[in-house]
Amino acid sequence: MSDQKILELFKNGKRSKAFKELYRLYPRIEKLILSKGGKKSDAQDVFQEALIILNRNLQKSDFKLTASFSTYLYSVSRFVWKDMQNKFSTQELHDLKDNEVSIFHHVLEEKKYRFAESAFRELGERCQELLQRFYFKKMSFKAIAEVMQFKSEKIAKNQKYKCLQKAKDIYRTTAKTVQP
Repeated sequence: MSDQKILELFKNGKRSKAFKELYRLYPRIEKLILSKGGKKSDAQDVFQEALIILNRNLQKSDFKLTASFSTYLYSVSRFVWKDMQNKFSTQELHDLKDNEVSIFHHVLEEKKYRFAESAFRELGERCQELLQRFYFKKMSFKAIAEVMQFKSEKIAKNQKYKCLQKAKDIYRTTAKTVQP
């Protein structure tokens, strides 16, 4: 199936069909990871990560696929694998071509997203609930205070601030421990 047809499947909400087509590209990624000293399970993880990055980017209105899916997923997989191994030299980063810089940026964005997800999961249930009510359900502090049985809107607002600070601290700690 052509890249254009796969793109149309994504645009028309037929993601499972599109991903089924993209999975045909997996053997090339597996060969790459195995040639770099990885195992089949590493190749599966890397390919999944590459598909997640592709999926997130396809949802952005300003994203333009400037290469074939095969080339894009190969490049993303190569960067994901190197990043997992912490094997980027300063010179390699300096020598990246323009299209590679963009792909590398996508890999780093996904890494930050994963750190943020991890920080959120480490928060207590009460903080998670408060943040979900505020950010996802768009509830007012007054409504949050009522539902979560805070004495006032001000206390709900202060709790949200404390929860965000805790999440930021967890995020920073996680990011620091992963950096080479």
